Amino acid sequence: MTKKKYNISVEATLEVIGGKWKTVILCHLTHGKKRTSDLRRLMPAITQKMLTQQLRELEEDGIVNRISYNQVPPKVEYELTEYGWSLKPILDSLCSWGEQHIVKEYGDKFTVLEDNILNKVDMNRYDE
Repeated sequence: MTKKKYNISVEATLEVIGGKWKTVILCHLTHGKKRTSDLRRLMPAITQKMLTQQLRELEEDGIVNRISYNQVPPKVEYELTEYGWSLKPILDSLCSWGEQHIVKEYGDKFTVLEDNILNKVDMNRYDE
């Protein structure tokens, strides 16, 4: 097998968490285990197919654990692995920068941020 070559190390990071949805999924999982249906409710614009694909890729990269319960009806939950938790400082920094960018561009973050648990937690942390 040929080893992959990167021009710069951030390429390796983006290969794992890049794209429109992976970081959003990871941010939601920093608040605890989630079922697929929970993630769909939290991210209404993502399709089921895309959510499933992104979760599988994160699982393959060792970032997310898929927990399957042997019951009827079937129950599956996702959580961050220990390795996945190592991304938390990066996710926090991305959220902080995004919030600052929103304020710079729009003035009032509350007019453009959706009303969800991530924004309530993050807004309370930065509103001092």
